[in-house]
Amino acid sequence: MYVAMSESRFIQTLNEQIAYELAASNQYVAIAVYFDSETLQQLAAHFYRQALEERNHAMMLVQYLLDSGEQIRIPAVAEPKNDFSDAVAPVALALTQERTVTEQIVRLAALAREENDLVGAQFLDWFLKEQREEVASMSALLAVVERAADNLLLAEDHLSRNQIGDAGVDPTAPPAAGGAL
Repeated sequence: MYVAMSESRFIQTLNEQIAYELAASNQYVAIAVYFDSETLQQLAAHFYRQALEERNHAMMLVQYLLDSGEQIRIPAVAEPKNDFSDAVAPVALALTQERTVTEQIVRLAALAREENDLVGAQFLDWFLKEQREEVASMSALLAVVERAADNLLLAEDHLSRNQIGDAGVDPTAPPAAGGAL
């Protein structure tokens, strides 16, 4: 049975996902600032890029809701974790965060299919692929930082020579409200 969009749990949950994506963006800013304060510019730059990417994910959700004629709620988000015991902790937190977001997207995709919202399900296919890549790249970064924990300049050197994560704009990505800034 098709559920009208205005009554859709999928749409309600998609609005909630905006908060999760914005919170992830804020957490990545906090992680970037931590690495910046430790003068680890490559790690800081990586997480500043991740923050922008998560913000754009939120804006993709907003654009989908705008295009669908649905009501949008831009939520408040909780303060991110700002203090870390060492350089491994923020990367481990980032990996945990990516795994959590993956579970959220999987639940959203399942909900869209359950409600027979095939357009919504198709929209989320890109996010499912993206999350697989995010978990893999954050796992790789955590392995590098753990191995280089005694000399983080090795992790910095590795990041300066090797791109971890996506290399920029994905032409298959859904449009973001306000454009991908």
